Amino acid sequence: MKNLQIINAVIAGDLMIRLFFNDDTIQLIDIGDFIRRHPHPQYNKYLDPKLFSCFSIENGNIVWGKDWDLIFPIEQLHKGEIL
Repeated sequence: MKNLQIINAVIAGDLMIRLFFNDDTIQLIDIGDFIRRHPHPQYNKYLDPKLFSCFSIENGNIVWGKDWDLIFPIEQLHKGEIL
């Protein structure tokens, strides 16, 4: 199998994102739940819906912030769970 990558992502509700992978998997992830369970000044700003919507897909993964303030292991995203 080729390297697992996110090929598209769309906002799907309040701090939720729908991820589309190159193996045709689609996952709905609640990023807000992760941030609330793991509060940190670097993450907390993404509870603001405007900042949350400013993500990019880089190197096949979804990231927030110029310096990748928020990024998750792609394997967890693919399974639909972030720890």
